Amino acid sequence: MQQFSGSEKRVTVFGGSGFVGRHVVRALAKRGYRVRVAVRRPDLAGHLRPLGAVGQIQPVQANLRYPDSVIAAVADADFVVNLVGILHESGAQKFDAVQAGGAAIVARAAKQAGVERLVHMSAIGANADSEAAYARSKAEGEAAVLREFPEAMIVRPSIVFGQEDAFFNRFAAMTRISPFLPLIGGGKTKFQPVFVGDVAEAIAMGIDGKMQPGKVYELGGPDVASFKECLELMLKITLRKRLLLSIPWGLAEFQGKVLGLLPNAPLTHDQVLMLKSDNVVGTAAKADKRTLTGLGISPHSMEAILPTYLIQYRERGQFEPEIS
Repeated sequence: MQQFSGSEKRVTVFGGSGFVGRHVVRALAKRGYRVRVAVRRPDLAGHLRPLGAVGQIQPVQANLRYPDSVIAAVADADFVVNLVGILHESGAQKFDAVQAGGAAIVARAAKQAGVERLVHMSAIGANADSEAAYARSKAEGEAAVLREFPEAMIVRPSIVFGQEDAFFNRFAAMTRISPFLPLIGGGKTKFQPVFVGDVAEAIAMGIDGKMQPGKVYELGGPDVASFKECLELMLKITLRKRLLLSIPWGLAEFQGKVLGLLPNAPLTHDQVLMLKSDNVVGTAAKADKRTLTGLGISPHSMEAILPTYLIQYRERGQFEPEIS
């Protein structure tokens, strides 16, 4: 069997087995890079190998809480991508350890290894003064990355959607068992949902050298929609009728504190706090062309992508008749 014989340039991708990571690995492999996927459990990352040619994609063990494993993972790499992030804390996986301290460890190791380019994924909403620990840790991670590796490129996506997303899939699954869906704070929070394939393409372009070094890019889709509008679109596609129940902020925060104690918490207090701020691309990023369109990417709309995977939540799946 013929082995991979493409580019000799190697990219180490931290968090490459996750939702966004799989698409980034595929985008890099298509460009001919050798891809080293640094994950905590490489034995569970075998599904990534078919995304490239034989020998092109190599899972390796690394944990951001152990600097020596990070140093080993970036050895001989030309480029590095850090996608590691968590939505809620559990066990040793804390926001500060993963999204702030871990980001610094990766950037420091990359700089010491002589890596040419580093792309770090943060999130729109990163804010050192935020009430939410998630947002603060993201901001601290960005600052640490730029201290350690001033030429690093940072990407901040809005809510990312795609076949395995944790947003539309979660609420669509709720329609199977619940007669209503919660609208936290009345569902007025604005999002700019972005397709995971577009995020991956932007990150790969950063590795290609098509982003400005030391800059922060904000990635959003073509449409800005409120939380309520997002759920209404999901219900339209899944052909479900559910009551959208407004949950006051005070009650939502209380629920978040209680539910946050559960394993795989469906809602945390921190997530409720994040919903108090809109999650859209800023005017400065638009003006400076630090966006998808600024990179020459035409972002995919929710209407174009959501039906390709939310159809499974219809009562009879793909066989459910459309109502004209």
